[in-house]
Amino acid sequence: MAARPPLRVLALAGFRQSERGFREKTGALRKALRGRAELVCLSGPHLVADAAGREGAGPDSEPCLPEEQPRGWWFSEQEADVFNALSQPTVCRGLEEALGTVAQALKQLGPFDGLLGFSQGAALAAVVCALGQAGDPRFPLPRFIILVSGFSPRGLGLKEPILQCPLLLPSLHVFGDTDCVIPSQESMQLASRFTGAVTLTHSGGHFIPAAAAQRQAYLKFLDQFAA
Repeated sequence: MAARPPLRVLALAGFRQSERGFREKTGALRKALRGRAELVCLSGPHLVADAAGREGAGPDSEPCLPEEQPRGWWFSEQEADVFNALSQPTVCRGLEEALGTVAQALKQLGPFDGLLGFSQGAALAAVVCALGQAGDPRFPLPRFIILVSGFSPRGLGLKEPILQCPLLLPSLHVFGDTDCVIPSQESMQLASRFTGAVTLTHSGGHFIPAAAAQRQAYLKFLDQFAA
């Protein structure tokens, strides 16, 4: 019997992460999922010139290496390349370009079985799924979504109430009890918008965990889509 091909997952980086940096940060996860799922990493379209532009002020916010070009999906101020996940922004500058970047990746690099998002990338992944569920042809609804250190996006300026509707696809929500950048209650609030959400907590901070206990949880969640 031929081996099943691995699931293909489009993985959206966090704010101030480059594509290469995000690949490095997901190395342990990609190793844990080898043979089950293949991650295709994607970073935001916007260069982040301001080194202070972070998703929060917590100590777990990780800058890029000096030789990398940090990127983001959108900014929460009109004049500065910064993003604050916990404030109510008056603008979401660059969001349409972010959505276009994801749409292009889905079209050119797909098909994908699922989406994975980290931090700002998790918030964007939720928006993408909400748009897809509402019938946006750019975003075919994936079979599943994995959101790590996610939060409900604020102030996106979308007039339709799509972000208030329950999201119906299977979801796994991963977050740390000591995350100072995206507090766990933010991730729990995002999880509450998905029907039948599965949660996976860990004792650490703002990162993608891939120890033995988390590996088993990832595989258990993914195995239902392997057939």
